[in-house]
Amino acid sequence: MKLRRGAARPKLKTPDDQMTLVEHLGELRSRIIRALLAVVLGVVVVMVFYDPVLRFLARPYHDLCASKPVGYCTANFYSLGPLEGLSTRLAVSTYGGIILALPVIMWQVWRFIVPALHAKEKRYAVPFVASSVLLFALGGVVAYWTLDKALEFLIDWSGSGIVKANFQVSKYISLVGLMIAAFGVSFEFPVLLVFLQLVGVLTPRTLLRGWRYAIMIIFVIAAVITPSGDPYSMMGLAVPMTLFYFASIGIGVMFQRRRAAAEAAEAG
Repeated sequence: MKLRRGAARPKLKTPDDQMTLVEHLGELRSRIIRALLAVVLGVVVVMVFYDPVLRFLARPYHDLCASKPVGYCTANFYSLGPLEGLSTRLAVSTYGGIILALPVIMWQVWRFIVPALHAKEKRYAVPFVASSVLLFALGGVVAYWTLDKALEFLIDWSGSGIVKANFQVSKYISLVGLMIAAFGVSFEFPVLLVFLQLVGVLTPRTLLRGWRYAIMIIFVIAAVITPSGDPYSMMGLAVPMTLFYFASIGIGVMFQRRRAAAEAAEAG
């Protein structure tokens, strides 16, 4: 069946219903467009409030410089070219726009994968979106909280007492953006594990059997993806991910028991 302009998108009532390739592509396009519109709106909002946002992002560095002896670092950033200010504003607005649009993005992701789920599993839409947004925000908070320690580590390793830190604004914003993105995406780890258990790809027993390997992999990943490379940020990322791993196992066990009880009730 071909999609016509203005025609209603087919409704799938069960996972056994199927969509054609053209219908899948049409659905994907509409979801991407809606997500992009939300990002553009978020970019505009952040651009309007750019100065307060920039001061907020620079606060960990300013506080670090204020707490150190004179000559340790320079609190003010510098720009190397006339276009760097504009590119920095666009970068901050883009990062902020994506964060503000995250609820819409996650909702569109969920709505795209919903046809593959059973009716009972579709009710988890709100918990999925809410937990994804909250965990990403928590990751951003942890990244921001460890930022001053990361900067201090990097400055000390560049030559404490010899090198005076004076950061380029675009480089600083790039580091902060990468830190928040790395922590935010990594904190989505339990959502992925719970979802895989929900659809039957993984089981709590499988995750529990491989907990030693999982912890080792978590620490290796944390060491690799931490942009600053400092031990404080690495531990700030690896420890919560380890806790999330075991929490996802507990949630999986709860889902498993509920599903078994529901099946027993239907059979009885």
